[in-house]
Amino acid sequence: MLRSVDRAEEFAQDAFVAALSQWPQEGIPRNPGAWLMTTAKRRAIDAIRRDKTLEGKTADVVRDLQAQTGASEFDAVHEEINDDLLRLMFVACHPVLSTQARVALTLRLIGGLTTPQIARAFLAPEPTIAQRIARAKRALTEAHVPFVVPNAAERAERLASVLEVVYLIFNEGYAATSGDDVLRPELVEDALRVGRILAGLMPDEPEVLGLVALMELQASRMGARVSASGEPILLLDQDRSKWNRLLITRGLASLARAEQRGGALGPYALQAAIAACHARAATPEQTDWRAIAALYDVLAQVNPSPVVELNRAVAVGQAFGPDAGLQIAESLRDEPALKSYHLLPSVRGDLLQKLGRLSEASAEFERAAELAQNARDRKLLLARAAACRF
Repeated sequence: MLRSVDRAEEFAQDAFVAALSQWPQEGIPRNPGAWLMTTAKRRAIDAIRRDKTLEGKTADVVRDLQAQTGASEFDAVHEEINDDLLRLMFVACHPVLSTQARVALTLRLIGGLTTPQIARAFLAPEPTIAQRIARAKRALTEAHVPFVVPNAAERAERLASVLEVVYLIFNEGYAATSGDDVLRPELVEDALRVGRILAGLMPDEPEVLGLVALMELQASRMGARVSASGEPILLLDQDRSKWNRLLITRGLASLARAEQRGGALGPYALQAAIAACHARAATPEQTDWRAIAALYDVLAQVNPSPVVELNRAVAVGQAFGPDAGLQIAESLRDEPALKSYHLLPSVRGDLLQKLGRLSEASAEFERAAELAQNARDRKLLLARAAACRF
């Protein structure tokens, strides 16, 4: 409504501050969302009236804001998208921005991720991401982009960006890049909810179904992913009886629907197929690593990236021996995007340990611990380094 991301952020924050001040004394209002929106709009109107540079536009803007203020807007039908988070994602993923800028801005404004977390997700320097977000905000303002729900054709154009945002939010919840906790369940739940709504909105889109399948299959392991004390448990060490069978069933069904649409599988459906190989294995020994390695070969062709290659190294190492996996991992040592990525030395350490090169493995685990931003990950890596010395 303000036609400015920065100003919208400013008044939204003002409304939250007001709520923190007033609600403890006055109680939580019956409709907290409407209260926050109305408070933010009133402050926006006051600010616009004081802003001399917008004096010529004040009357029109204030009239528009006042006409829209009130509970009626919360009852309005926003086409068939009935989820605030998903609606905002489609709005923020505007084609005036580059794909990377859309994703970064949406993660920052809507996903609740910090700039450092987004930088780690992109394997990019933090100042680069900060500049990208700032430029994206400016571009939207300068282009006078209307913040309205896109129609069906526009949604199809923005779908790839929205899917990327949803999965990056899920990943931050499933494997937190910083802090003291391995998991952030609230982000996983947000991503799953939005993904399922998308699948209902676009039931014939294979990649939407693939993403939902991937998230459900990965989320099924959350109950076994951390110990009682909060320490991470590696996939092959997990108690599979703790895996959520309902989520596995749902994930496999979503993957089947994606495959039934015909055509080549996209990146999310391929990753879901990989996750399905793990889900179908009752024990680690029953895992079909050759099938997983073959799927990674296809994924590397469809969606080439250093991270995909690193994951392929793990799969190849399991399927054809640690020497074969290490050759792939070694080829990534000079990859700029992985320079500060702790999983590269972690994977190298694991493969070296299996080859009996324990002193080299210990050094790699220590380097991985230095690069890891999550405290629990650092502790695990240091423990693995110590185990290689004894």
